[in-house]
Amino acid sequence: MATKKKTVKSKAAGTKKVATKKPTVKKATTKKAAVKKTATKKTVSSNKTATKKAAAKKTVTKKAAATLPPARKPALRKPSSQVGPVPGIAPYKEKRGEEYMNDEQIAHFRDILLTWKRELMEEVDRTVHHMQDDAANFPDPNDRATQESEFSMELRARDRERKLIKKIEESIRNLDNDEFGYCEACGVEIGIRRLEARPTATLCIDCKILDEIREKQMG
Repeated sequence: MATKKKTVKSKAAGTKKVATKKPTVKKATTKKAAVKKTATKKTVSSNKTATKKAAAKKTVTKKAAATLPPARKPALRKPSSQVGPVPGIAPYKEKRGEEYMNDEQIAHFRDILLTWKRELMEEVDRTVHHMQDDAANFPDPNDRATQESEFSMELRARDRERKLIKKIEESIRNLDNDEFGYCEACGVEIGIRRLEARPTATLCIDCKILDEIREKQMG
């Protein structure tokens, strides 16, 4: 009987110990829940502060944009009154049904060619006087080399202009002979706009393209 009582007491004690251990687990879980609650509170507060900062930045940028001056619209470019290489001559206004290379058109292109020739001749005279006035025998060989290179570049440009003057004179002779404005290869009208862009043109666009293709193949 004594042994049975001891076993019953020991079982009761074991059951009591287990009962006492359960609330410790509950305390641990409650601590974890409390930690989670504090973490969520911190994240919510940080999110609120971030949204407040973003709203403050937006208001600052809006105020700064309001204080900035209004953006200027790009200025529209006025159409230039330059015809080809000659400035100051207005383009020819074609009339409906008018004859190609009539007296008005011939006078218009004669004015272009003569003014262009005069400007080129003035440029040639200006470079000749410039070379005569600035020509000096520098003691430094580097200075002499730079001067010679500048003079050679100017002479090349003037040589091209001299050849261009010959073409202008040929175009003026064609005007006098009523041959200006027609393609030398096929006889088609070159066109007013093409002649205004290049008054010394002797080929239409199609023949000029074929000529360039032949030059590329031969070269």
